[in-house]
Amino acid sequence: MPYELLFLRDLTVDCDEFEEDGETFRENASKKARFFAEKTGFLTLGEDSGILVDALEGELGVKTRRWGAGEQAGDTEWIEFFMNRMKGEKERGAKFVCCACLFDGANDMFFEGEVRGRITPGLEAAILPGIPLSSCFIPDGCDRVYSALGMAEKNRLSHRGKAMAKLRGFLKKCP
Repeated sequence: MPYELLFLRDLTVDCDEFEEDGETFRENASKKARFFAEKTGFLTLGEDSGILVDALEGELGVKTRRWGAGEQAGDTEWIEFFMNRMKGEKERGAKFVCCACLFDGANDMFFEGEVRGRITPGLEAAILPGIPLSSCFIPDGCDRVYSALGMAEKNRLSHRGKAMAKLRGFLKKCP
């Protein structure tokens, strides 16, 4: 594609004043895209993701990483809290949701992806840094948790992979 991708780590942008306080994935994705577009003047992509767990209705969602053990908790501490909270829960259905927002300086364009699956009773693979839930979430139609899948397969199945595939399709059509 005829785009050069830059990431926040490639730029000197002060992120301290950004506050992720939206009530929906769309709100947070739009807020991120608009904030960083204003800081850089670039076409900007913001993304928000999380998990909705049937047994924990309303507890995670846009607060997934800030939930439970807290945003400052390390991956191990966070997943231990989550697995303890899930103990005894019979309903183990869940879905990961991703909303990406491309902001062109005037308009928000949204690209969404989701994947249903289930939470395993215990961790079934190594914890991937930054995404501890990948060690206990089996997508529907799979027999292994996310972190036990190869990167290409995970990207094809995942909520982010689906959202980014829609974004890629959109960008390919742009002049």
